[in-house]
Amino acid sequence: MANTFKVITHTGMAASAGTPEDLYTVPSSTTTVVIGLTLCNILTSSVLVDVRLDSSTSNSGGGTNVSTGHGIHIAKDVPIAVGSSLELLSGGKYVLQTGDILKIDSNVNGAVDVCLNIMEIT
Repeated sequence: MANTFKVITHTGMAASAGTPEDLYTVPSSTTTVVIGLTLCNILTSSVLVDVRLDSSTSNSGGGTNVSTGHGIHIAKDVPIAVGSSLELLSGGKYVLQTGDILKIDSNVNGAVDVCLNIMEIT
């Protein structure tokens, strides 16, 4: 198995407020460990952000994760002040399986720059 560290960046998320935008989808035959996720407010007013995980993959307990159309919230309506950043997962990790999708939303169009640090295991 190969381990590959990657950084995924996206400016001005979400394109349409109230519509979660895909940040990262786990490729086929891959397990991904999310090492860090930082969101930075690039506007001149505070914003609210959501981070969601859509997952319908089988988990190690033998069950299947259930996505109810928008997945589960990792963060919901979290405020980011003008000129500030929000670091999620400080000290924690998320394990994603093939087909899982991380999505970002905000209450204002194009409100946040996002930096995702991951390790893909293939």
